[in-house]
Amino acid sequence: MANPPTILRNILARKREEIAERSSAVSLSALEQRASEQASARGFAAALHTRVAAGDAAVIAEVKKASPSKGVIRADFRPAEIARSYARGGAACLSVLTDVDFFQGDDAYLQAARAACELPVLRKDFTVDPYQVVEARALGADAILLIVAALDQDQMLELAGAAAEIGLDVLVEVHDRAELDRALELDTPLVGINNRDLHSFDTTLDITFRLLDAIPDDRLVITESGIHSIDEVNAMRERDVHSFLVGETFMRADEPGEKLRELFFPS
Repeated sequence: MANPPTILRNILARKREEIAERSSAVSLSALEQRASEQASARGFAAALHTRVAAGDAAVIAEVKKASPSKGVIRADFRPAEIARSYARGGAACLSVLTDVDFFQGDDAYLQAARAACELPVLRKDFTVDPYQVVEARALGADAILLIVAALDQDQMLELAGAAAEIGLDVLVEVHDRAELDRALELDTPLVGINNRDLHSFDTTLDITFRLLDAIPDDRLVITESGIHSIDEVNAMRERDVHSFLVGETFMRADEPGEKLRELFFPS
C-alpha cells in the first residue's frame, strides 16, 4: 500500500479504532451467530450481470448523506424512501454508506434501505478487517467494497476470501493501473474504477477509459463517480461499459429515482 492520500490515511486510522471499539462491544462469535441467522444474500453480482446481459444499464444507486469533500449532500435523508425511489427508477442494486465519522453514515441506514425494497445492497465502507466482513453479513448486506488503495495484497486476499466464505459478493475498487493489476489477482468478477482522484478529489471519466483495455473480458467493469449527464452515460456505453455506481447526482435531486430514470432510461 504505497502512500495513500492523507484523507484516506485519516479514515483508516479512525476505522481501526472503530473496529477495536465494536469488537470489544460485540464479539466476533456473536456477530457470526447473527450472520448465520440472515436470509440468503440477494446476489449483487448476479443482479448486475442480468441487467447487462439484457442490454440495459446496470445502476448501483447510492444512498449517501454526506462526504468529506462535499459536506452534507442531502439534508432531508430518509434511506427507506430513497431506496424505494431507486427501485421504482430502475436501479439494479443499492450502495449504502455506513461510515459514521467521515460520511455521516450508519449501519441502520443499510438495514432500512434493504428492508424497503428487494434490491441487493452493497455495504459502502472502508473494510480493513475480517470482523467487518462478518459484520456486513450480520447487517444483511449482500456485498462489500474493497478499496485497493486502502489495503496491502495479503489483506485484500484475506478479506475477499472471508467474503466468499460467508456468501458476500465483492466489488474491488481501483484508481490506476498498478491498483488494477493487484485487483485482478482476486477471484471476483466485479471491478470498480473510481473516477475521483483520492488526492485532489477531482473527477475525470478518462480514468475509466485509460484502464479498460487492461481488464479481461470475464470481469464486469463498474464506473464510479463523475456521471452527471446522459452524454456521459452514452460515452461509457459506447465503450462497452454498462455498469455504473452513482451517488451525488441522484442525492441532489428532489426525487432520486426519477433522476436515475432520466439519465439511464430516458423514454
